[in-house]
Amino acid sequence: MTTEPGADPSPDELLRSPAYLRLILFAVLLGIPISAVAYLFLALTAVLARLVYEDLPRALHLTDGTGHAPLWWPVPVLAAGGLIVGSTVRFLPGYGGRSPAAGFGTHAPPTAVALPGVALAAVVTLTCGAVLGPEAPLIALGGGLAVLATRVTRQEPSPSARRVIAGTGSFAAIATLLGSPLLGAFLLMEATGVGGGMVGPLLLPGLLAAGVGSLIFVGLGSLTGLGPVSLTLPDLPPDLRPDLPQFGWAIVIGVAAALLGTAVSRVARRLADLVARRTVALTVAVGVVVALLAGLYGLITGHPPSDVLFSGQTALPSLLTGAATFSTGAAVALLLAKALAYALSLGAFRGGPIFPAMFLGAAGGLALSRLPGLPLVPAVAMGIGAMAVVMLRLPLTSVLLAVLLLSTDALAVTPLVIVAVVVAHLTATRLRPPEPPREPEPSREPEPPREPEPPREPEPEPRESSLAPEPPAAPADGTRTGP
Repeated sequence: MTTEPGADPSPDELLRSPAYLRLILFAVLLGIPISAVAYLFLALTAVLARLVYEDLPRALHLTDGTGHAPLWWPVPVLAAGGLIVGSTVRFLPGYGGRSPAAGFGTHAPPTAVALPGVALAAVVTLTCGAVLGPEAPLIALGGGLAVLATRVTRQEPSPSARRVIAGTGSFAAIATLLGSPLLGAFLLMEATGVGGGMVGPLLLPGLLAAGVGSLIFVGLGSLTGLGPVSLTLPDLPPDLRPDLPQFGWAIVIGVAAALLGTAVSRVARRLADLVARRTVALTVAVGVVVALLAGLYGLITGHPPSDVLFSGQTALPSLLTGAATFSTGAAVALLLAKALAYALSLGAFRGGPIFPAMFLGAAGGLALSRLPGLPLVPAVAMGIGAMAVVMLRLPLTSVLLAVLLLSTDALAVTPLVIVAVVVAHLTATRLRPPEPPREPEPSREPEPPREPEPPREPEPEPRESSLAPEPPAAPADGTRTGP
């Protein structure tokens, strides 16, 4: 069967086309260097953060008996970081990338001239301790580098091919950042709206029905004694089983995450509008406030200020393994301090929202797990999924984030995570007003007024020369005169 002229090619024809095979080969060649750049980017930020917060205080003999920097140390570090990030946003092309206060999403890749500013703002943000993650800058850098690589071929790609190439670079940049290439791919597919913008609303009822149905299956298997009737693997260690009280807690956690996450987003957006007016000075001020929050948390609880600083990507495992060391008051203090520092960082610095949202959800789950009927693992899993969906607005990805990152225990409480995610997503949607499409960020430099162009004089109609003899008039009878 052949495709009619002018019709789109079928999937089979597209896969067989030489152009698509060349695109596949180009994607393989792109993935190698871009993944290496992303790895070096993450390694660089980790080394610099260790240098700034561990090696430098030790070299200056400022560490205490435990080897930690003093509580005031983040103040000058974040002030300097705010100065560099604010200057990058203010003066370099590309504004250091999109402000994370605008929400998570995929956008046109940065141009070649904007790539240095995006990289610099992200490296400094992640190094100085602002509460943002690396995923959004990596997506932007991967897409920008991929499009830049097309210049080697000396052929300008079509708009559709340009989008595919940029997406390929973004996929390669976050290959295993989230623990699994499948999770990174799912994140980008849902964020870009593959399959149409109605995929989320259409799949959300089915996702909730699947979660409720799983609860019914578990309950009936327990009541009847017949056990599970779905596909299971034998000889696995025993796992947790959700029950009715935990189902009620899923609703509570979903509503609580929607309230907290919506408040964080509103503070971040209002702050971003203020920072855009005086970028450098206010970014420095925000850095100082974040540092003071971390120091105050350390002073009150006795825990290190690093619990509040940074994205939480590396601190999340230790938070869960050391849950017994947190009192209820310390867990609540961590939740409040991290939430406020997160909102401030979203409004002024450059980075991604995923890891801080996950850490915030885990801290909330840790605080609530002291209440009756809510074990730690289900509480943390539901908190991660619910807070992630409020900040990302990607329900399917948020479920996977909680399930895949908490391993086998989370697989057992997947139905609870689904319920918490759906409740949080619907509640947050009702809390925030519908927004028009956001315009691109205006230039910080006012454009000089254009001088009005002078009115153009009408061109004179062509006239015959007065020196030429006029043709003789035709006679009335229509006969031709002349030779």
